[in-house]
Amino acid sequence: MLATNAWVGGYELDLVLRRGRTVVFCEVKSKGGEGLGDPLEMVTVEKQRRITQAAAAWLAEHPEHAGLEVRLDVLGVSAGRVEHLRQAF
Repeated sequence: MLATNAWVGGYELDLVLRRGRTVVFCEVKSKGGEGLGDPLEMVTVEKQRRITQAAAAWLAEHPEHAGLEVRLDVLGVSAGRVEHLRQAF
C-alpha cells in the first residue's frame, strides 16, 4: 500500500497500491443495503476523469514509480458483497 485517502490535484484517491510492476489506483464505493442500487454506478465518467487526473498528479509527485503500468480499479461494497471492477487506463 502506497497511500490511503490521498488528496492530490484537488481530488481524493482512496487507495494507491503497488503490485509488482503495476500501480493501482483503487476507488472504493459502498451502499448501505439492498435496494439502494449498485455502488459501482456511482463511478460516473466524470468521477473516472477526476480519478485519472488525481492519479496523474500523484504519479508526477512520485517519479520513482515512472515506467510502471497503471490501472484503475473500483471496489463496490453492498450488502456484505464486494464487487471488483478492473480497468486499464
